[in-house]
Amino acid sequence: MRRDLIASIVAALTFTVLFGLAYPLITTGVSQVLFPNRSDGSQVKVDGRVVGSKLIGQSFTIRHAIPEDQRGKFGKKQIKEPDPKYFQPRPSVTTYSGDVTFFNNLGPNNKALMQQFKGYIKTYLSLNGPYDSGLSREDIPVDAITSSASGVDPQISQANARIQAHRIAAVRHIPLDRVNQLIDDNTDGRALGVLGEPGVNVLELNIALDKEQA
Repeated sequence: MRRDLIASIVAALTFTVLFGLAYPLITTGVSQVLFPNRSDGSQVKVDGRVVGSKLIGQSFTIRHAIPEDQRGKFGKKQIKEPDPKYFQPRPSVTTYSGDVTFFNNLGPNNKALMQQFKGYIKTYLSLNGPYDSGLSREDIPVDAITSSASGVDPQISQANARIQAHRIAAVRHIPLDRVNQLIDDNTDGRALGVLGEPGVNVLELNIALDKEQA
């Protein structure tokens, strides 16, 4: 029994050192040498400052002060709204929190989900409708009113980006053709050339917009 106990302790310590320390250190070291950017989270930097990740979406909002007589029972002093000068990502049930990822698992006949969709449609039309007079709810791409499986999808469809381009061009006073060109420049193709649909990386596109006007 003593021999078995000693063997068990030695095995536990050995595997702890091998797979708990050595293996993670080796894989981390190799990835840092071969894929330094990817191993650090595919960070996106502007002027040496990390502004996000190519693989994780984020919101682009602006804060507005709420008048004291309109603050409601929770007493919130500010509200965040989509910043009209930036392309907006698809909805996220996590509000693009970096701490957690999950998707909306409500059923297609769920009343709460229907109300959620109506809210997304209203927001999308109010944000983009004034700059595209012919825009109707039937024109809204699916990804503009539905969340992704992870809740942090960094991309939107080209159709979604083309609609938002009207707003961006008007607000930033950039020719629409130039905005569409920036969309093309920041569109990723299908995986392996055949899987999925082309996607526009929102963060990289907004960075390109800021550089365009710098």
